[in-house]
Amino acid sequence: MKQIDARGMSCPQPVLMVKKSIDGSCNKVEVIVDNNTAKNNVERFLKNSGYRINIIQKDDDYIVEGTK
Repeated sequence: MKQIDARGMSCPQPVLMVKKSIDGSCNKVEVIVDNNTAKNNVERFLKNSGYRINIIQKDDDYIVEGTK
């Protein structure tokens, strides 16, 4: 499983980090973001890449879990 901490970053940076990290060979990824726009964009990117999504809100952060 890959873990990506993209807190404090504005789009498209979180999506680019995820794209670079999963590289087509990752079955599970966990991305931590701290704003709604990044959460939505990461979620959309992972769904379009064939991942099932689970989102957990923890305090002011969102954890976007993607599983193939």
